[in-house]
Amino acid sequence: MHIFEVIILGLVQGLTEFIPVSSSAHLRIVGEFLPSQTDPGATFTAITQLGTETAVLIYFWKKIVTVVSRWFGSLIGRVPRNDPDARMGWLIIIGTIPIAVLGVLLQDLIRDNFRSLWITAIVLIVFGILLGVADRYGRKRRGLDELTYPHGLAYGFAQALALVPGVSRSGATTTLGRALGYQRTAVAEYSFLLAVPAVFASGFFELYKSFDDGTGPYNLGETALATVIAFVVGYLVIAFLMQYLRRGSFLPFVIYRVVLGVVLIVLLVTGVIPAESTIVSG
Repeated sequence: MHIFEVIILGLVQGLTEFIPVSSSAHLRIVGEFLPSQTDPGATFTAITQLGTETAVLIYFWKKIVTVVSRWFGSLIGRVPRNDPDARMGWLIIIGTIPIAVLGVLLQDLIRDNFRSLWITAIVLIVFGILLGVADRYGRKRRGLDELTYPHGLAYGFAQALALVPGVSRSGATTTLGRALGYQRTAVAEYSFLLAVPAVFASGFFELYKSFDDGTGPYNLGETALATVIAFVVGYLVIAFLMQYLRRGSFLPFVIYRVVLGVVLIVLLVTGVIPAESTIVSG
């Protein structure tokens, strides 16, 4: 049993999923320092994200129910098509298309090549700097009611970059949103809502496949424990982040990303940890 390891990984997933530092990168890095010294793998990562995304469902439940009901209402003419919540439904659908298409086309790269820690280190630094610049110089005036369809699609391509560990789903969408002039809380909320379809689709797909292929180094019960822990911790992080962004900037996360990337490069150069992933079956 790997109870200690999955508890740690569940905590890491919950702590890092919603802040712009890349949960998949942290799971990949932390895995090298656990007793088994193995990459948890893309399957384990996707399944545990079901826990954190369930936290999004609960935290934004009223908003999500409203968006879904108003979107369906607009299809049958009971709600005007220009209704803000109905539009949000379309924006989420449009924004989900890029990651759905690229996730299928790049599946082999996601599982293998993209998990090199050299790539992780570089994108942690590069996208950290981009986030800092966007947060500092973005116009910061737009709210979600001003989100356009082209911007919604652009958010979708930004989200798709998170297929590479180290980019961060929230980091990429936040960087784009700040560059386009959206307020911090607006960027965070849309990032959370946009992730719901993609994360659940990916998570349930990987869960289905795990019954035949396994979940990586941990069995299904251990993965379920990590998922539950990620849910609890993730909910608390969402509550903290939405309060923090009303007055704070993304600078602490920018500094953390750059420092982590530099430390990771040092560890790779000195041979403390290997660059390529090692995944064993549970």
